[in-house]
Amino acid sequence: MRHVRGVLFVDYVRMLRSQKSVDWNKHLAPEDLPYLRMHIDPAEWYPMASFERMGNAILATVTRGELFPVQLWGRYSAAQLRAANPMLLAPNNPPETLSRFRVLRQTFFDFDALDVPLLHDDEVHIVVRYYMGTPAEEAAAYQTMGFFEGLLELAGARDVRAMFQDKSWEGDPRTLLVIRWTPPSPR
Repeated sequence: MRHVRGVLFVDYVRMLRSQKSVDWNKHLAPEDLPYLRMHIDPAEWYPMASFERMGNAILATVTRGELFPVQLWGRYSAAQLRAANPMLLAPNNPPETLSRFRVLRQTFFDFDALDVPLLHDDEVHIVVRYYMGTPAEEAAAYQTMGFFEGLLELAGARDVRAMFQDKSWEGDPRTLLVIRWTPPSPR
């Protein structure tokens, strides 16, 4: 069974809790419902299957299937993660920031969700593999895209351009996120 760390799980739970008018019994499995009432410990592990169902529920009820808000949420989460992990950011050094994230990413999932096979001064390739169903995998990939756009901007990258070169939800064997940017000006 795959797991996700509470620091990520709690964001989904907060979003679901904020939607007071939604009957979550219609969108979640019975084993997911207690998480909406309990304290989520950021350091603990939670089931990826519940995380996926919560993501699908958010996609259906909060964003109404739109992926742009999911991408924006990812961008916003970069600042939150930086605040929780101040050493993540190498000011004016996007490649070093991404290298630091490579180390940190292992603390979020107990499986290889993200791989960084290429990292240059102005480009990164990220293989995204959450092993979820199509709608959840696509939404998680867009959230990941937004996260890295935000993280790179925090690290001083300019003109950040992200695109999916391969999309597993469209039948490709993997999802490949390619991000290019203009390096920060030397100080």
